[in-house]
Amino acid sequence: MLAGLAGAFLMVGAAHAEAAAVRYYDTAPGYRLNVRSGPGTGYSIIRVLPEGAKVPVYCQTPGERITGPYGTSTIWDNIDDGEFVSDAYVHTGSDGYVAGRCS
Repeated sequence: MLAGLAGAFLMVGAAHAEAAAVRYYDTAPGYRLNVRSGPGTGYSIIRVLPEGAKVPVYCQTPGERITGPYGTSTIWDNIDDGEFVSDAYVHTGSDGYVAGRCS
């Protein structure tokens, strides 16, 4: 019984550690950012982020090449379940991946 409880606590602890590892990043100033259902402009717009929004980056995936204030990138940031923004509009401080690949 105690071994089962210890295993349950380890699983809960791992979930909290994963959530705590998510970083938030600033979006490009002066832009309202389209949030899409997939990694490209061919996907539907789910919502629009206001200027000055901060976004979590849970994972990243390759997609359509976009040019924005932070360069040209094929990286798309997953900011919520089924919600993506182009990394060219998110100030991650890197031209590469800063989070794991989405599965």
